[in-house]
Amino acid sequence: MSFAVVQNGAVRQMLQMDMPFTVGDKQYSSKFLRTSTPEEKLTAGVWEIIEGTRSDDRFYWVSPADYRVNEVNSTVEASYAATAKQLEDVTETPEGATEPVTTKGLKSLWTAQIKNSANAMLATTDWMVIRKFERSVDIPADTATYRAAVLTECTRLVAAIAAATDVPALMAVLNAQNWPEGV
Repeated sequence: MSFAVVQNGAVRQMLQMDMPFTVGDKQYSSKFLRTSTPEEKLTAGVWEIIEGTRSDDRFYWVSPADYRVNEVNSTVEASYAATAKQLEDVTETPEGATEPVTTKGLKSLWTAQIKNSANAMLATTDWMVIRKFERSVDIPADTATYRAAVLTECTRLVAAIAAATDVPALMAVLNAQNWPEGV
């Protein structure tokens, strides 16, 4: 829970739990927010902040909170504006420059992350592949099955990321990852 001091219908001060604070000429202890009743808080001008939905900033540019005093239920409502980040790579030549600059979009960034995850999962058994190549020692069946499942999931995710047409679709792909359990 978070709280704010409200005076004359406006937020005057944001409060932190377990920190002393002052309202006007009255000082409150660091325990006040935890130990006081809702009525005691309201008498002191301390209102609870109700957090609105905040978009995932891995996918959206999220504004700082906008606080609105709700006189009806004596709360402060925090809301956030969000703008989707660029899905595709963008190549531009900045003014005054001669060489173009490419800014990676979400698809490129997440594709790289998925491939890194797959490589990390495969790394623990890579020595078996090298041993097979160099000395013709068979890879255990469960390890071969695991490696194939990791590669299949990586390929599926990379294709699904490429096919995503907007940020919610990309988020759905990433929320549906189904990596196999390690061997």
